[in-house]
Amino acid sequence: MKTHRIHLILLAALLSPTAYAAGEMAINATQKQTLGIVSAPLPPRQHGELAGMPAQVVIPGNQLFTVSTPLAAMIEQTLVGVGDSVRKGQVLATLQSPALAEAQRGLLQAYTQAQLAKDYLTRDQKLWQDGIIAESRYRATQSQYREASAALAERKQLLKLSGMSDKAIAELQNGNSLNSTLSVTSPIDGVILEKTASTGQRLDAAVPLYKVARLDPLGLEIQAPLASTRGLKIGATVTIPAYGATGKLTAIGRSLSGSNQTILLRAIISKGADALRPGQYLEATLDTSSSDADQWNVPNGALARIEGKTLLFIETEKGFRAAEVTVLHEGAQDTLITGKLTGMEKIAVQGVSSLKAQMMGIGGE
Repeated sequence: MKTHRIHLILLAALLSPTAYAAGEMAINATQKQTLGIVSAPLPPRQHGELAGMPAQVVIPGNQLFTVSTPLAAMIEQTLVGVGDSVRKGQVLATLQSPALAEAQRGLLQAYTQAQLAKDYLTRDQKLWQDGIIAESRYRATQSQYREASAALAERKQLLKLSGMSDKAIAELQNGNSLNSTLSVTSPIDGVILEKTASTGQRLDAAVPLYKVARLDPLGLEIQAPLASTRGLKIGATVTIPAYGATGKLTAIGRSLSGSNQTILLRAIISKGADALRPGQYLEATLDTSSSDADQWNVPNGALARIEGKTLLFIETEKGFRAAEVTVLHEGAQDTLITGKLTGMEKIAVQGVSSLKAQMMGIGGE
């Protein structure tokens, strides 16, 4: 407590309100040494980057697929596991489904009805053209044929959704051979991320079996403070220095998260994605060189905050003057700023609290 009072008395003696001259605080070399004020040249201009931004690797939504059971079935055999690479159309599992046999029987019935309706239409068309039957009967037969054709198309579509190919459906129509074995295939070239069922398990329709994803390119979700997003533009380069991966910024969020008041930035990593893993947490660097404003990376101790403003103290011939700056990104040790600076200034990097005290009038009456 005694030491604190001595320090205030010293401030009062060295820095009085009369020390202001043209917006400057007059401080000589002896006073600087006594108060522990140290100056250093303003660091070189930055090329414009935000380093050490927390991020998480994600899979872009259009590259992630869920493979489900098309019909109620029992899993007869699973052919791939988590981590396996698969090709589009590759069989992932075989199922036994009585519902598939029922759907095939429905197709054969619909096919028979459609063929019969077609024969009736051909006959009645000829009779109508010869004037033997009325036009209304011909139109009725024509309507029946269209209904039978629609029913057949519906049955075919159901079997396609069940995993049967057009060739298999055509063979079924020609051979009338029912089959309850159902093959589940991969919709893309990718990697198995999840397997949620096992051999012998009985499942209802639309129950997930696998999650398949294409892992190149990968996405990145970056949590950035609001002030750090100034000057950012879509298309800015994003790098992950620890893994040598690079990509582009694709989206800048429009709202703040409720918990930590940050903005979500999204990027696509197109180079070096093979070194990353979905769900991985890491640090990313964003290029802000497209911003028109000059930027400098200064020590955190060089900044003073007074009444909501962030200030640097610039050395002059008579002492120091305060210059307002804008914080772009605040790190653990350094802060990226922009402001009306030439780049040739010397700034106070130690003893800033004494200069701040002078500005706030400590040491006056």
